[in-house]
Amino acid sequence: MLSLPVLEAPATRAAPPAAPERSRAHGLVDSHGRRIRDLRLSITDRCNFRCVYCMDPDVRFLDSGSVMTPGEIERIASVCVRLGVQRIRITGGEPTVRADLAKIIKRVARAGPSDLSMTTNGALLDDRSLHAWRDAGLQRITISLDSVREDRFAQITRSRTRASDVIEGASRVERAGLGSVKINAVIVRGFNDDEIVDLVRTARLIGAEMRFIEYMPLDSAHAWSREKLVPASEIIERIERVFPLVQRGRERASATAMVYDYRDGAPGAVGLIAPVTRSFCGACSRLRITADAKVRPCLFSRDEFDLMPALRGGASDDAIARFLADATWAKQAGHGISSSGFVQPERPMSAIGG
Repeated sequence: MLSLPVLEAPATRAAPPAAPERSRAHGLVDSHGRRIRDLRLSITDRCNFRCVYCMDPDVRFLDSGSVMTPGEIERIASVCVRLGVQRIRITGGEPTVRADLAKIIKRVARAGPSDLSMTTNGALLDDRSLHAWRDAGLQRITISLDSVREDRFAQITRSRTRASDVIEGASRVERAGLGSVKINAVIVRGFNDDEIVDLVRTARLIGAEMRFIEYMPLDSAHAWSREKLVPASEIIERIERVFPLVQRGRERASATAMVYDYRDGAPGAVGLIAPVTRSFCGACSRLRITADAKVRPCLFSRDEFDLMPALRGGASDDAIARFLADATWAKQAGHGISSSGFVQPERPMSAIGG
């Protein structure tokens, strides 16, 4: 088992410590032998929701000048693909609030990843936008939906969007040629855990993969409590009382979700993402870059490395590649949520990028 270090106070560093030259020669490889194949690339910290487990109502966002331009986003994507990244997911905040999203998708697609996806809250999934994003090169979409009850959805998101709007948007995704949609739900005990089966039932109707995510300490209020955690084992037990499942496994060793098919052969699937009770850190293949070009080796990193001076200071692609290789080498063994010395990251999920 990995020995997880105590995570100290946060720090934004101008540059990561240098990795050994032998490591740099092999692309994005960390000091634990894990190779980076997946990039979570945030394009904004802004969101049109204020979900209670993520963001305070009065949260302050980055000014526009601090956020990467489409050209800077493309450059990072191109260097990462050159270094062995195969899959890129565009994240936020909420990426659909950027008016230049189609341009960004086109530029990232031009970088050449084998898979280009996006995570969204689903509030703005009209047919025109979906077709524009598909034509620009987007291949898949994952939608967040934490409740199918209209009153509770409004309470969770603090928005005027209806749950039915998001469900309808999800049903449009496959019709637009963007593959089978995945739906993510963060389950919080005493808040929406009574809707686990209802969420599965809704996903079955549109043939989506319903993915349940354990509640993680990534809220801006730092109010996370283990008492609110519903473990993956309990989620599966509740589903199987109504919809028996057959375990399919992970799509690949580094995939976050354990996937289950329906025993009755219904379309879609159930996925369990259990970073707290079934940590998959040992097979992690992900690197994260925030909207303001901070490189975060881990979702729960307390250190991040500022790439913006290099991007806007005339650095060569080779220099950016070395920076990214060095940051990857600094990736910690694991997040350490269960360790006594765990300290929650200062930035919430919306500012990090899912």
